[in-house]
Amino acid sequence: MTRRIDCDVAIVGGGLVGSSAALALRSMGFSVVLLDKGFCGAQASGVNYGGVRRQGRPPEQLPLSQRSHAIWPRLQQLIGIDGEFLRSGHLKLARSAADMASLEHYAADVAPFELDLELVGHNQLRERFGIAGDIVGGSFCPGDGHANPRLVATAFAAAAGRAGAEVLERTKVTGASRTFEGFALEAGDVAIKARAVINSAGAWADSFAAAFGEPVPLERTYPSMIVTEPLDPFLSVNIGIEGGGIYARQVTRGNVVVGGERAAPLADSDFSRPRSDGVLTIMQRASELFGPLRHAQAIRFWSGTEATMPDRNPVIGPSATTPGLIHAFGFSGAGFQIAPGVGEVLAELVRDGRTSTPIDAFSITRFSPASQPGDASQAAMTTGSKETSP
Repeated sequence: MTRRIDCDVAIVGGGLVGSSAALALRSMGFSVVLLDKGFCGAQASGVNYGGVRRQGRPPEQLPLSQRSHAIWPRLQQLIGIDGEFLRSGHLKLARSAADMASLEHYAADVAPFELDLELVGHNQLRERFGIAGDIVGGSFCPGDGHANPRLVATAFAAAAGRAGAEVLERTKVTGASRTFEGFALEAGDVAIKARAVINSAGAWADSFAAAFGEPVPLERTYPSMIVTEPLDPFLSVNIGIEGGGIYARQVTRGNVVVGGERAAPLADSDFSRPRSDGVLTIMQRASELFGPLRHAQAIRFWSGTEATMPDRNPVIGPSATTPGLIHAFGFSGAGFQIAPGVGEVLAELVRDGRTSTPIDAFSITRFSPASQPGDASQAAMTTGSKETSP
């Protein structure tokens, strides 16, 4: 027997973006159904590296990043756990004079956003942070940090459920259409009527967007991470490298999380598997910088599936073809920190048809010059819906 649900907002994709949007919408009084084809937070949101950083983001992302920056210290109040969030600071290292010049230029470009970046020379790196190896210098952002994505992603979904959202896991959306009143969605034995839909389906969001006439050049990528056995404390900050190649952080228990390589996708599957040569490469790179890692045991390695856009910016905002449809995907490996702020922005778009945070740079229309921006005001709506089960 088909179960029928009537709601204000249906959210397709239960990752951190979708779950935070569900929680924000419930705080505004909207009825919400949060759907995931697997388990909420089980893909990129729950298996990423866990960096909570503003440093290194392009200037157009910083207003959104700053909005999220104010949310992270309130996780305990918001979702019931702190998610092992630690404001450790983020240190980005330069391996060459050209890389250091790039960090200097970036610091100047983003000065109006008050990230309080501090440029650090080679000698200071060794004295303050214990960085060895052939490193020229770095840039330190003291307000950034890291957290446990496995805990945070699932906690947002759970908090949304406690707040009254209908959370449907292992419920794949197999059909969606625009109706006179909004949208009709089919998902297994569930039929949903919604007045607005948020497409936050991560690496699979391109198919949903294409179904409404908005194809995008989304690429699936597969970052790979490693965690070591617990070690004595030696790494007090979240580490990145200008130009990429390695990132590392040490948690309170002493384990070190290291990333920087790509995994291989499994055929006919939504999953991927870390490559053994990639694992060795990551550990070799990391041990050149940090002596304690040279003899450390790697106890687990894993991968996830990310949605990457060609310009490395996400798609956030109203559909250009379909009133009431709002997109939020393609965070290109950098969505963990900004996701809570994105959730608030999406809720504002549903309620008001606009947001106080600038998001024009993330419009889906940038991939289709012939398209005209949709009327965001048509997405604004009022609350008051019900659920029915025949």
